[in-house]
Amino acid sequence: MSIFSKMLLFRKVGGRHYSAAAQSQLREILGTQLAGIKEAGTFKAERIITSSQSTQITVQGSDKKILNFCANNYLGLANNPEIVEHSQKLLEQYGAGLSSVRFICGTQDIHKELEKKIAQFHGREDTILYASCFDANAGIFEAILTPEDAVFSDELNHASIIDGIRLCKAKKQRYKHRDLKDLEDQLKASDARLKLIATDGVFSMDGNIAPLARIVDLAKKYNALVFVDECHATGFFGATGRGTEEYDNVMGEVDIINSTLGKALGGASGGYTTGPAELISFLRQKSRPYLFSNTLPPAVVGVGLKVMDMLLQSSELTQRVQSNTQRFRLAMTKAGFTIAGENHPICPVMLGDARLASKFADEMLTRGIYVIGFSYPVVPQGKARIRVQISAAHTEAEIDRAIDAFIEVGRSLKVIQ
Repeated sequence: MSIFSKMLLFRKVGGRHYSAAAQSQLREILGTQLAGIKEAGTFKAERIITSSQSTQITVQGSDKKILNFCANNYLGLANNPEIVEHSQKLLEQYGAGLSSVRFICGTQDIHKELEKKIAQFHGREDTILYASCFDANAGIFEAILTPEDAVFSDELNHASIIDGIRLCKAKKQRYKHRDLKDLEDQLKASDARLKLIATDGVFSMDGNIAPLARIVDLAKKYNALVFVDECHATGFFGATGRGTEEYDNVMGEVDIINSTLGKALGGASGGYTTGPAELISFLRQKSRPYLFSNTLPPAVVGVGLKVMDMLLQSSELTQRVQSNTQRFRLAMTKAGFTIAGENHPICPVMLGDARLASKFADEMLTRGIYVIGFSYPVVPQGKARIRVQISAAHTEAEIDRAIDAFIEVGRSLKVIQ
């Protein structure tokens, strides 16, 4: 063996030894942290579903159907036969995927059609599609804001908004949750070139709603722009499902809307930004998640197209989820539970203690109701809850069954009398 070969062998062995030692150290560090998470009762186990997403599902280890009250499937369209059929049709016609980003060879006519329909639904000039709304949020602030600008973010905004803002070079300011005085004081003191107010339309852990009309008024007063993440509103909130701006009677007055195709709009994947034509054109040139991620596959585009057609034709499902929400909230409150949020399908049943929330969810599962306990760090310490999510696909009998189970478990765990 040559000296050169021996040197290469030594380096390989040495490198492997070093890697093993480093990996062992990593395992020890993470193992200790995982043990702490389990000890605190905040470890998040994944239950494995063996059926399609629906109000009735099966989970691994059981053939019995259980009622699902924890999906973002607000309109019940995740396994809608018409949507599945249309998705399959586009899969056969356009293939499994494009193996490309949009600006190289990843744009088909169906992508442009979906962008056009989303813009039409929101009453905007244009739309840009992303792989997810997390990507849409990651791709906008860095692209449009400079060190001369400032962004004002609600302190309880979704993690994707927070992470997106971290990437930009603008001055970053947080205002207290839905506190308009705090927001106004910060806007008044700012001398930024562009001022951008960023808020969730609906805050997903609490089910409460941004005071959008008053935020828009402040934006007009201080020459600011308004950005709203509508992931937990698009398609089902507001009289016709146009989201928070419809609910708060400020249709067309929000400058930038980001939302998702992965919740009410079929439950598949994909996100988007919709707004002024110049903004959308600029994002196609500068938004990194758009420029460096594969385009949405045709089957996913097919889901979005069919859902948009349904929503543009009728708001029946929107009205049904609102009726179901009212039924659940009224009955649970009457039973003695504390339900956070406003009249929204996200219905957090407040319990406080993390271990209690986890045990409560387990007890509900034994009664055939699938819900999840949320605790720190997803929500603040001491504010653990069961987050119930109502769907248009739930029947009144299914909602009543869930309420009865909540009451039974609540009494056994001494949450209610």
